[in-house]
Amino acid sequence: MSAEAPKTTGHVHKRRGWLIASVVIVALVALVVVHLLTGTKTKTGTPAQVVSAATATLGDMPETLSALGTVTPIATVNVLPQLSGYLTAVGYQEGQDVEKGQFLAQIDPRQYEIDKQQAEAQLAKDQASLDQARADLARYTQLHEQKSIAEQTYADQKFTVQQDEAAVQADKANIAQYELDLTYCHITAPVAGRVGLRLVDPGNYVTQSSSPGIVTITTMKPTTVQFTVPQNSLAKVLQRMNAGAKLPVTVYNSDNSKQIAVGSLYALSNQMATSTGTVTLRATFPNDDEALFPNEFVNAKLLVDTLHNAVLVPTPAVLSGAPGDYVYLVNADLTVSVHKVTPGPSDGKHTVILSGLTAGQQVVTDGMDRLSDGAKIKLAGAKPAAGTAPATAASTGGKHPHGNASASSAQ
Repeated sequence: MSAEAPKTTGHVHKRRGWLIASVVIVALVALVVVHLLTGTKTKTGTPAQVVSAATATLGDMPETLSALGTVTPIATVNVLPQLSGYLTAVGYQEGQDVEKGQFLAQIDPRQYEIDKQQAEAQLAKDQASLDQARADLARYTQLHEQKSIAEQTYADQKFTVQQDEAAVQADKANIAQYELDLTYCHITAPVAGRVGLRLVDPGNYVTQSSSPGIVTITTMKPTTVQFTVPQNSLAKVLQRMNAGAKLPVTVYNSDNSKQIAVGSLYALSNQMATSTGTVTLRATFPNDDEALFPNEFVNAKLLVDTLHNAVLVPTPAVLSGAPGDYVYLVNADLTVSVHKVTPGPSDGKHTVILSGLTAGQQVVTDGMDRLSDGAKIKLAGAKPAAGTAPATAASTGGKHPHGNASASSAQ
């Protein structure tokens, strides 16, 4: 019996240990469940989303059209020789500014002077023949009146005078041609502008319309910029131009980092480019500082019109999705609602709201990635106008409800 007692006592202690462990485990599980249930009940809803908001204001918004443009000179002339000969002189320096009529090059004129002298000699000969024929016609006329010569002889003499008169006229035309050739030997600038790099040197033999020519002259000032606008924007431009408005055009460099010049629109093409659906416009610029260089690529901005007293909101506030264009409108109870709007022109920083919003209403500008219709928000860094409903809601709602939500979220 003494050997059985210790064994029984050991079994009793072992069973008691398992029982205590089971009770502890059940208690822990119950504690976890109670804690989870209690925590769930503590949360009264989804935590408020911290967002930034801005108030819609009234202001002016310029309607502009932006396009890539090319500096197109008013005149680019490739001066070609009108006749053949050796160049005896070149009267310009590379990159020089020249005036209209300024001497550029000289072709050897001696051959054309000789041709002119021959034509003058032929004129003198034909003029003498004409004078003789007219004198004979005067005698024949008297004899014809006296019936002393045949009618055919009198008629032939009249024809002879007409032939000699025609020969004299041809000689005068030849002389005029040679005088023109001598003028062509002295090559002058047809337009004012800047000459390019030298294409020929004295001693070169040039021929009529030979390539590359004598020199290229480009008008530097004034100059123009050519750019295109889409066909959907053409109607407003035509309306303003037909009303006599002078539409300003501002030109920036290729990376839009610097303003180069300001001019005005003065012409547009007479047909649409069917391949691109655009129409070409041209603006003129004084270019006194020669900041616009021929064939340079620039960015052009055409100011079509200015909207006055328009409803403006920050551009990030306007979203596009299934409802169309919309904003998240801040309500008085610090919730948001999806509000459809009709956006208008934008300058990148602000966007015009043509309909769906009034000045003074608040819209969410940042933090809307997890928002939905009716979601609760907490304004961060908003500066609404004093006295508006959203401002009142923000001042009263930021103390207790959102303080509890934040504490709950922290737990």
